[in-house]
Amino acid sequence: MSKEIKLSAIRPIVSRTDLKGKIKYANSYFIEVSGYSEKELIGTPHNIIRHPDMPKIIFKIMWQRLDNNQNILAIVKNQTKTGDYYWVTTLFETKYNHFDNTPEAYLALRKAVPKKALETIEPLYKELIAQELLGGVKASEAYLLEILRDKDMTYDEFMQDIVEYNGLVAKFFNSMKKLFI
Repeated sequence: MSKEIKLSAIRPIVSRTDLKGKIKYANSYFIEVSGYSEKELIGTPHNIIRHPDMPKIIFKIMWQRLDNNQNILAIVKNQTKTGDYYWVTTLFETKYNHFDNTPEAYLALRKAVPKKALETIEPLYKELIAQELLGGVKASEAYLLEILRDKDMTYDEFMQDIVEYNGLVAKFFNSMKKLFI
């Protein structure tokens, strides 16, 4: 039976991929937590760590945003090489070529998910997956959009609200972005 890995509150997980999602860089904490060696990760599609409990709609939204050169904040459940799992608050952003300003890579900065955010996101993700099983990604998307309409929030506002993306959380991601330009 798989178990949850509790992440450090201060150590970031960082990876960089090419535009197709193949890993080009993984920091030491990512390697440690995932259970894969650096050699196993580099050149491999990032979905090597995708947990089956993740709703497909979240990745659909993520790729739509990244394809439109927009950053996205998401809560993701990842799976280790041994089948254990860990939850991360992830900021995905596009990195640009310094010479011609064209997109060249994606950077993912991750930190542990606040407990309060998990209390909101776990039941939501379970329902999104249930909707996928009933009617596919379109049904899951419709359910998510209904939730957001009821809350009168955008996806971004909802994520920022539940992870309390202000104060220390915002400072964490902003300082990490400066380190990994």
